[in-house]
Amino acid sequence: MPVRSFLPIKRRNLLGLVLISIITISCVAFSMTGNDEFDFARREILLRRIGHEILLQSGDSVSRVLPVKKVSRNEYLISFENEFTFQPESLVNTTQRLLSRDPLANGYVVNVLNCTNASVVYGYAISKEKKDDIVACIGRRQPIACYKINIKFKSAGITTMKNEYLIGAILFLIFVGFLFLRLVKPRKASPLIEQPGMLTLGAISFDPEARKLMINGNSIDLTRTETRVLRIFALSPNEVIERSRLQKEIWEDEGVIVGRSLDVFISKLRKKLESDPNVKIIVIRSKGYKLEVSA
Repeated sequence: MPVRSFLPIKRRNLLGLVLISIITISCVAFSMTGNDEFDFARREILLRRIGHEILLQSGDSVSRVLPVKKVSRNEYLISFENEFTFQPESLVNTTQRLLSRDPLANGYVVNVLNCTNASVVYGYAISKEKKDDIVACIGRRQPIACYKINIKFKSAGITTMKNEYLIGAILFLIFVGFLFLRLVKPRKASPLIEQPGMLTLGAISFDPEARKLMINGNSIDLTRTETRVLRIFALSPNEVIERSRLQKEIWEDEGVIVGRSLDVFISKLRKKLESDPNVKIIVIRSKGYKLEVSA
């Protein structure tokens, strides 16, 4: 497959690979979200278990823990059927023990509310780092009354981390895709444009069959040998053509190789190509010649 046609295909394949990677990461993120929903459902069970153990600790094994109310994404309210009493130290230990099983709980604040006036009877804060915990008055047993327990979880948890990971991964893939697209950026199209029976060099049209150069409506005739020499150059623009190759391909079939003949024809071709300053034959010392065609 020609190099010029291979590179665009490679670019398309790479772009497709980047898009597939983004879609894959998005699907993984959605599956992570599904796992989060499972963890949130599991959290509500843990909260109900907290209410159950608090009633047992108060000596009540009969009355019910009412359905846990989800106030917001990270805030819950545990309610009870009957009045009860609680020991703050036991409440702190119970929440810490059970919520340690919650993978989304990086930290939380617990407030025990009086059902009558919604005042905070007791509260404490638990952090991922123990040194940041705020727990006070754990020795004072609370009187029998109607209580609700409000638990507010720290919002910056695994879900936020996953979202940040997703955004970071997509941005990284976009960067990698951009970088590789730059690396495989196709070279500028060669100034040589080949049409049936016609070669184009810059602003000059070269017709090997008619042995003519055409530029700006003007026609320049070429000899048979000039045509053969220019055709070799035109088929390999901007590439070094060895002197020995030119001599062999032009004169060997005729059985005679004249050392200075090539220089004479090169000189004649240069004059005929002067109409376009972007097209010139230059000497590459100790190697040969090159038809230099600027874009």
